[in-house]
Amino acid sequence: MTDQPLSSAEAPKKRALPHINPVYFLLAALIAAILLQNPNFAEPTGYMNFLKRAAPLAILAAGQVYVLVSGGFDLSVGSLITLVVVGSSMLTNNDPSATLWVIPVMLCIGLAVGLINGLVVCFLKVPSLIATLGMMITLTGVSFMWSGGSPRGYLPDTFRFFGRVNIMDIPVIRMLPVALIVLIVVGFALYWLMHRTNFGRMVHAIGDNPQAARLGGVPVNRVRILAFVVSSLSAVVTGILLGGFAGVSTDVGNGYELQAITAAVLGGAQLLGGRGSVPAAIAGALSLQAIFTLLNFLGLPQPVRQVVQGLILIIAVALAMYRRKRTGR
Repeated sequence: MTDQPLSSAEAPKKRALPHINPVYFLLAALIAAILLQNPNFAEPTGYMNFLKRAAPLAILAAGQVYVLVSGGFDLSVGSLITLVVVGSSMLTNNDPSATLWVIPVMLCIGLAVGLINGLVVCFLKVPSLIATLGMMITLTGVSFMWSGGSPRGYLPDTFRFFGRVNIMDIPVIRMLPVALIVLIVVGFALYWLMHRTNFGRMVHAIGDNPQAARLGGVPVNRVRILAFVVSSLSAVVTGILLGGFAGVSTDVGNGYELQAITAAVLGGAQLLGGRGSVPAAIAGALSLQAIFTLLNFLGLPQPVRQVVQGLILIIAVALAMYRRKRTGR
């Protein structure tokens, strides 16, 4: 018998290597760079405080990715964060027991903001960039009118518990920030909703091709509205954490809308819709926070941080557009 080469159909197929999002390699490289600059970062207090600071942005980016994947933008989240912090300080009125009803009120406000954004985009046909920009200006004005232009009062410890308190004497890790627990719970819920339900599949379908999705029976308007609601509710949770971490300020949410978009794009989300991942968006937020931490260790001023963030957004979008042009995806 003579040996005959196997045909391509008969030859055993090589198992394809799993695709790993580059953001995870970037995060690992940044953590390594931070450790070189400050070896104390490897101590539990070092990396736990890092995760505590990054938790608000990670939650916001995970919510923002819903709107991005559906093919839109949500620029109102930063001003909604400010409204949550300012409004909570006004409503609690230094009463610790008021936290029990103030947080649900803030969640209802976030629900209303998301609904309005979605309805304006879907039924008035206003581009999401313009609609949410208008909402951002409106919420900023409401915050200033409510507070009289300057923060008044303070947030009671019962409210600040979520963003400030650390659970101590934990084996191995020594401390566990409550903000990290909130990130894990909210992050898992957003992951499950995006990647394990029909709703998440419909969000991707709408962002990829809204006309085909509509012809396929997808309730496009309803899904888009829900995407804005998820983003707004994530902003409320972010505001609660930031209020606990940083206290009351009328500019606490400034710039967070762009940071969330940058983090999501850094995690591979496409600004034209159709592609995005909640875990990758969270990793993008951690990477962005790692960049800011590294810049602080290097002693670079605040304007450099803004320049770096802008360059990251431009480069990430350019690479995504180049990849989409080459692959058609």
